[in-house]
Amino acid sequence: MSLSGTDAHAAADPATLPPLVRRALASARRHGFAHACRPEQGRPLHVLAGGARGRIGETGTGCGVGLAWLASGAREGVRLVSVERDAGRARVAAEVFAGRPEVEVIDGDWRRIEEHGPYDLLVLDGGGTGKMPGDDPADPARLPAPGGAVVVDDFTPATGWPPLHEGAPDRARLHWLKHVALHTVELRLAEDLATLVGTRRRLAPTGPSWSSE
Repeated sequence: MSLSGTDAHAAADPATLPPLVRRALASARRHGFAHACRPEQGRPLHVLAGGARGRIGETGTGCGVGLAWLASGAREGVRLVSVERDAGRARVAAEVFAGRPEVEVIDGDWRRIEEHGPYDLLVLDGGGTGKMPGDDPADPARLPAPGGAVVVDDFTPATGWPPLHEGAPDRARLHWLKHVALHTVELRLAEDLATLVGTRRRLAPTGPSWSSE
């Protein structure tokens, strides 16, 4: 979720937005949800979803804008599962995807995503990122399928090494960049926005978690 992400779509030509994304945005606006993913995030999700052949997972559905980008880019036959901890938002998102049986929105803690893996593409946006105290990172050696991708959104672009957060090494970002189970890169999407995209190694060891190096 991004601050003012819903409003950020207003600057986009509606013709460039998939119909399902427009539907999710309209629902988010009706319900006063401001923190949808930004278009700069949605478009890479749309592209990455096209590489999935079996299953896509997401934590943090919100009102379904990011999930709509994913569903719009996914191939026929791919199943999408998204978990949202806020019951009201989960209901709103489920309404957006009424008539789309390949999309399931689950109300609950992000760890419920573990019930349906492994995933060809796993998008961590509402739990499992390791950014917040008490939020353990999802296991990239188990939840993505071998060769599958993990996306962790909502970083500010790094300007040096190690990347910093509040003047100290950014432990959450380093976790994903240095995890031995992943090949991970940081992609700058805008002047103030970056995302991490990792691919699980096909022979992925169980790797270490945090590093402050």
